[in-house]
Amino acid sequence: MAALLVVGGVIFALGATAVTPLSASTSNQHIQNQQLAVANDLLATAEANETLRATVVFWNQSQGRFHGAEESGYYTTGGPPTSFGRALNETFRDQRVAFNVYVVYWQGTTRKQIPMTYMGAPSDNAIRASRTVTLYDDTALTAPGATVNVSEAGNTGNFYAPDIAPGNELYNIVEVRITAWRM
Repeated sequence: MAALLVVGGVIFALGATAVTPLSASTSNQHIQNQQLAVANDLLATAEANETLRATVVFWNQSQGRFHGAEESGYYTTGGPPTSFGRALNETFRDQRVAFNVYVVYWQGTTRKQIPMTYMGAPSDNAIRASRTVTLYDDTALTAPGATVNVSEAGNTGNFYAPDIAPGNELYNIVEVRITAWRM
């Protein structure tokens, strides 16, 4: 009788819990932790070798969007055609991990954002990492053919972020945010 009760309890417990491929598990959490560490390392490396700043100002002022981006203003199939974008693609896209990249900037006392890469709505298990980049008045735009700096582009209204400190060498402080998730 005791064995029957134990077996019945186990059968009931197994029937009461549903395990699906999207159920939280320690392996899923481990993958998220790895993706977060990789994203943070990628941002730190890009900041250290200046490719993060170069990508933030990879701006086509005549078209009012990132250079080479679709008409929507952002890239949809991967990162931008820069060293940072290639690193994003090798790190995430080539491993079947989708990602979005936003550039968050100050406009007065309000924070606004512009998408750089948008590959869709993230899943519930997406990771988020970010890094801050300081732009100065003399930071040159890096798109091919660009001959001006952010201050000159901003003065004509042809740059996404405004000058938050006119008369000072600081132009704006932007934050690059990566959201990544398994496809």
